[in-house]
Amino acid sequence: MLREIYEQPEALSRTMARYAPNGNLDPDAFSTVAEALRGRQRVVIAASGSSRHAGLAGEIMLEDSAGLAVDVEYSSEYMYRSTHTLHDPGVVVISQSGETADTLAALREAKARGLATVAITNNAESSMAREADASLPTLAGKEVAIPATKSFTTQLSVLYVLALYLARLGGRMTAHTVATHCEQMERLPRLLEENLERWESDICAIADGLRKAQTFLYLGRAIHYSIAREGALKLKESAYVQAEGMPAGELKHGPNALVSPEAPLVVLATRDRNDPDSTLRYERTVQLMRDMHAQGAEIVAIHVEGDDEAAKLSRFAVAIPAVDEFLLTMLEVVPLQMLAYFIAVQRGVNVDAPRNLVKAVVRE
Repeated sequence: MLREIYEQPEALSRTMARYAPNGNLDPDAFSTVAEALRGRQRVVIAASGSSRHAGLAGEIMLEDSAGLAVDVEYSSEYMYRSTHTLHDPGVVVISQSGETADTLAALREAKARGLATVAITNNAESSMAREADASLPTLAGKEVAIPATKSFTTQLSVLYVLALYLARLGGRMTAHTVATHCEQMERLPRLLEENLERWESDICAIADGLRKAQTFLYLGRAIHYSIAREGALKLKESAYVQAEGMPAGELKHGPNALVSPEAPLVVLATRDRNDPDSTLRYERTVQLMRDMHAQGAEIVAIHVEGDDEAAKLSRFAVAIPAVDEFLLTMLEVVPLQMLAYFIAVQRGVNVDAPRNLVKAVVRE
């Protein structure tokens, strides 16, 4: 698992080289997507586990960038839903293996309904990639560890470029704006590479300081809520520790009763200083942190470099580089992957063979 966490810069580089070489989207890489989704204003994303969390991030990317209406369904629920879902949507399925039983069943149900389908998988020869109308493979390389790491970040990157492509296709972005976003994305592998060793050192110490914790609450707003969900899942499957990811604004609506020294908060307090909405969400998150700090909560903050305010309110803090709002997801999730890894190791768990789990759930 740790090796694959360290392979994420290379995995992102390979994936971006396929879809956005030289800082521009490659039309050939999206040709089948254009045929499947051109003119559609509604999309359903069906996925399970970590892939669904990538889908939750993709929902916001597609809605905010491309102006689409997006629903994210659990794959295991999609085929049981009536036709009262979005009218005539395109359906995007996401799966690391491309063979996940529930997600494959969702794809086949969508095709039976006569809907256009797109598959995002880490195996270009998988059943989903072959059966969907369009295939957008990630290039994470073989992922052996059961907890998804590099497959997750490459899914985020594919959803990001898909949102840019559909925004351009629908006339919502100029070619220059799309190129600017692609150039920003090109920085990610280098930024990850430069910070991995520091994060490992910091997170190892943090995990030691949290060894008595019994449960964790992961908090994030907007697109960062999906990363809070993913961080909580990583901890559950890797370290056998109960964790829950939730929107930061929901903490006081009940879950705050759980907060104690044995139930620390992991807060995604990142922001894009050039985005007014991101700044507003950040300010509200920091106010919540002030309230929780006064309450005596144990806080672990993921924040942008140079942000002393969030760090001062936290017992532990991890800084990530400043990038655009949507790109922050691909950086902030990595310290959360490491946190799950080191808490698991300190508790004597073999993270590469967690109990009751398999890499791909190919039977319902």
